[in-house]
Amino acid sequence: MRYILRYFLVAFLVVSCNTIKQTTKVQESITSKAFDTREIQGGMWVPSLLKGMNEEEMKLLGSKMTAEDIYSVNNSSLKDAIVHFNGGCTSEVISPNGLLLTNHHCGYGVIQSHSSVDHDYLKDGFWAKSYAEELPNKNFSVTFIKRIDDVTDAVFVGVTEGMDETAKQKIISQNINKVTKSAKKEAWQDANVKEFYKGNQYLLFVTEEFTDVRLVGAPPTAIGKFGSDTDNWMWPRHTGDFSMFRIYANKDNKPAEYSKDNVPYKPAHHLPISLDGVEENDFTLVFGFPGSTDEYLPAVAVDQIVNTLNPAKIEVRENALKIVDGFMRADQEIKIKYASKYASIANYWKKWIGENQGIEKSNAIQKKRDLEAKFSKIVNEKELVGYKTLLSDFETLYKEFEDVSLARDYWIEVAYRNTELLNASFRAFQLEQAFLRGGEQAFESSRTSLLNRYKGYYKNYSAKVDKPVFEKLVSLYAEKAPKEYVPAAMQNVDYSTLTKNIFNNSKLTSLAGAEELLNGSAKEVIEKLNADPGYRFGKDLHSTFYFKIEPKFQELNLKIGAVQKKYMKALMEVFPSKRFFPDANSTLRVTYGQVKGYAPKDGMRYGNTTYLKGVIEKYVPGDYEFDVPKKLLELYNTKDYGQYADNGKMPVCFIGTNHTTGGNSGSPAIDANGNLIGLNFDRVWEGTMSDYNYDADICRNIMVDVRYVLFIVDKYAGATNLIKEMTLVHPKK
Repeated sequence: MRYILRYFLVAFLVVSCNTIKQTTKVQESITSKAFDTREIQGGMWVPSLLKGMNEEEMKLLGSKMTAEDIYSVNNSSLKDAIVHFNGGCTSEVISPNGLLLTNHHCGYGVIQSHSSVDHDYLKDGFWAKSYAEELPNKNFSVTFIKRIDDVTDAVFVGVTEGMDETAKQKIISQNINKVTKSAKKEAWQDANVKEFYKGNQYLLFVTEEFTDVRLVGAPPTAIGKFGSDTDNWMWPRHTGDFSMFRIYANKDNKPAEYSKDNVPYKPAHHLPISLDGVEENDFTLVFGFPGSTDEYLPAVAVDQIVNTLNPAKIEVRENALKIVDGFMRADQEIKIKYASKYASIANYWKKWIGENQGIEKSNAIQKKRDLEAKFSKIVNEKELVGYKTLLSDFETLYKEFEDVSLARDYWIEVAYRNTELLNASFRAFQLEQAFLRGGEQAFESSRTSLLNRYKGYYKNYSAKVDKPVFEKLVSLYAEKAPKEYVPAAMQNVDYSTLTKNIFNNSKLTSLAGAEELLNGSAKEVIEKLNADPGYRFGKDLHSTFYFKIEPKFQELNLKIGAVQKKYMKALMEVFPSKRFFPDANSTLRVTYGQVKGYAPKDGMRYGNTTYLKGVIEKYVPGDYEFDVPKKLLELYNTKDYGQYADNGKMPVCFIGTNHTTGGNSGSPAIDANGNLIGLNFDRVWEGTMSDYNYDADICRNIMVDVRYVLFIVDKYAGATNLIKEMTLVHPKK
């Protein structure tokens, strides 16, 4: 969460925690009286804390599960089937043999790594018909949450109000280390502590990580990525966004490094799969690891994001995408190399556009201002002196924050993310800094790591593609970034000439050249790097970032973070009956809602489900976004849908009101009885603003109907071996 730091004001911790308890008591009074269900949707709740308010709210929405069914330490529960997928997505166990289901886009990098021109699994798909055919993956892991403990009191031992922030943080860090080391766990398990409610609460997570994870199945991109960037973040959607993996363990069912002797993992719980489908207002629970939200930012912060920061980032990525897309359309080898990178760039480019539109449509900024006006009125009426300057403090700080925050975003988008030569120079810059700080020993360790990184990096690099991207984005940086943060070497420059010079003479345009630069003693390497035109140019940018932009950004961010924490506490005290959930922070959460259509514009109403017919209606032969495999066309024409049809039609996707964000990709959509009904993979375009402002009228998450997944596995791929190991049920019948 961008504006939250670990430093916090202890003075209001006790009051804030009491306010949390008070809020919970108020919400526990909710009964089955008639009320607007929108009031109890939204929120990303900690699964170990569902009893009370959340359990009652879920029942009101149609759930038949108890909090114990969802999270239990002593018994098998839903949480035992939910997996953090390589630290970025979510996946779920769907068989007693460790079979995992996640999104195609979550497995995209792995699928790409096994692909070549001769064996293009991105284009053709991949299906293992036996354990022996499943493909192992290096540097890959999945993680289960075994237990969640509240350790707030232990973290605050020895902290007093009179301490300065540095002293407080030092004690808190020491306490976290003690709590982590003393956590009750098995030898093969890990433990970590995370903060919640802006630092008012701390929870400890005991985890179990498996590193032998093998690729089992993936549809071709014409199914798994159907609609590609045009349909991304959009509804109606017709994408079969899924892939399958399997967890392997040692003979004792414990985590182990890859070995041919490992066997499929036996989970404590796997999700049964419902064949009954969904209807309007059906209960849905999405279980996963949402990455980051900022629901409690003040209006001035959201205004800055929408009107200053997002437009800058959108423009940078739009230019990069246009250039890369042209090369990908003309060259199949480049298309394979850049497929994953292009998708990554496009994802948030389109998200930011939709986010801005959703915030405008929902009038989110004005709603925050209205809330702040009510807040100020109550603060003044009750003479809550400590809160009177909070909003004016925000105004002052964010005004000072704007230029440095914008400059930081330009550096991240241009130098770090989207210009590959500059990213390579940044890694080399880190090597030089390691030498300056730690000498020869630090240099040698960093060089070994960098050489390994470069080998993977340059595997999918094309200087032909990167050159025009470099020229366009660097010139944008020089023109649009606040001048105070633009290096002198970037001002009044002919960027066409500069680009030609760098790409003709820099060693950073190839792996062989990069390895040559890194060969020799530390002194020799540093000299060669600083003689390289690509490195020198990058170094100017990176030095500006490290020594000018980032220190100022962190200084102001620290001040904003302190005000934000106090504001969080104040909101909970001033509005004691309002629902407050902790912002997402990549920890395990549940979000509940219902299957619902929506009306994105006046006079327009979308239903909740799409069908295979819609795939055929979008079909454009030979188009990289909307082509359809021949076999799928045949299945549609013969209506050979097997047991997965719904009244003669093949469902593809559906939408619901679950509050999701990045990290929820691959999360299971679970019905009222605890069965798998879908696979979360996206949000509607206007609803991407839910990271700052959830609105039940606009926000919809998009899920693949699990029946479409089974249909593709069974009828399209013929991988009946996978179907046979799943538990298929009919809860409605």
